[in-house]
Amino acid sequence: MAKSVIIKASALYRGGERLADRRVVVEGERIAEVSAWSGGKADYEGVVTAGFVDAHSHIGMFREGEPQAEAEGNDRTAQIMPLSDPINSIYFDDRAFQDAVDFGVLYSCAVPGSGNLIGGKARVIRNFAKNRKDALVADYGYKMALGYNPRSTTEWKGERPDTRMGVYQLLEKKLDEVVAKKTRSDLTLERTLRELARSAPDKGLGPAELDRERAAAKREAELGFTSEESALLDLLSGRKTVKVHVHKEDDVLYLIELRKRYGFKATADHLGDVHHKEIFDELAKAEIPIIYGPLGSLAYKVELKHEDWRNTGLLMKSKASYGLMTDHPVILSYQLRDSLKYFLIHGMSDAQAIRLVTEKNAELLGLGEQIGTVAEGRLASLVVWDKEPLHLGAMPRMVMAEGAIVRKR
Repeated sequence: MAKSVIIKASALYRGGERLADRRVVVEGERIAEVSAWSGGKADYEGVVTAGFVDAHSHIGMFREGEPQAEAEGNDRTAQIMPLSDPINSIYFDDRAFQDAVDFGVLYSCAVPGSGNLIGGKARVIRNFAKNRKDALVADYGYKMALGYNPRSTTEWKGERPDTRMGVYQLLEKKLDEVVAKKTRSDLTLERTLRELARSAPDKGLGPAELDRERAAAKREAELGFTSEESALLDLLSGRKTVKVHVHKEDDVLYLIELRKRYGFKATADHLGDVHHKEIFDELAKAEIPIIYGPLGSLAYKVELKHEDWRNTGLLMKSKASYGLMTDHPVILSYQLRDSLKYFLIHGMSDAQAIRLVTEKNAELLGLGEQIGTVAEGRLASLVVWDKEPLHLGAMPRMVMAEGAIVRKR
């Protein structure tokens, strides 16, 4: 049995609060105890937070020290590619993973780029994994892009409208086609099942044979869809989340209309150009959470002409639910903590800011019961800092990932 690790937390940040003098005990890969410190020997001592979670990243696809021509964030084959898996384009020997873990960023939601309307899957990965074998945490959903980016890629292959109205009609046409095909398939299957039930006595089919015939009819209906169409139906089903790249306010409102029309589950990712509180409130009303950022990057296109760190204050005043991203490499993954300064400037407490990149991001990724919080029963993914985590010079003394010590100094 592995030896327990005892941590003396001079302060523990959890649930938006700063708790003084706590004892954290780790056994195996999980946290066994969190209680008041009552003395004794500790293996590590410092200020404790959960490991950070980056809610939107292209880490390992746009790589440190490699030419842009070798980047693998976007595939130029077609506008709609729901089957693309970002893990297949990640090199886990990218130095960015080491840097991220050095600063306590233990998990990322990796997504394809935004050059395509639907670029592929969204996968939550371990930044501390040695390779792809142990990297995957969760198959979270899909990546969709609205606005300038998918209409700017006219030199790529496939149908490439060069206006937003053209891009959006292409998206709606594809979704309408797959929905109509599914409706026709369901009607045909329903008729087939009725006919089976009616004719079963005449054909001498007993209950077991009838069940086999029904199962075969259902399987035949499923095989009528291509793998791409099946993925689009999965996207539309609401079982998984669609991370939607969007910046401009009118495109945000289009997203709300699109979701209302098709019923999929979505987050609004980026929103850099949103500069009116009521747009954030519209997303709250539509129950679409926000993955905000990246903060502190260059506003390099007209679509971002209203991007401003002051917009953070509007987001905070709104009713929206939100987390935070780096969009690595737009800002680097290990700079996730640095983005919190804009929230602090607008009056957020240190404890609430840290909650944003731990507990809140984990919740938005559907992993709140496993990571993002230092609590009994959760995975022991945590950081012991040498000083207050939001101090400019704070550095981890120890980083633990699912019970394994992956960094110490």
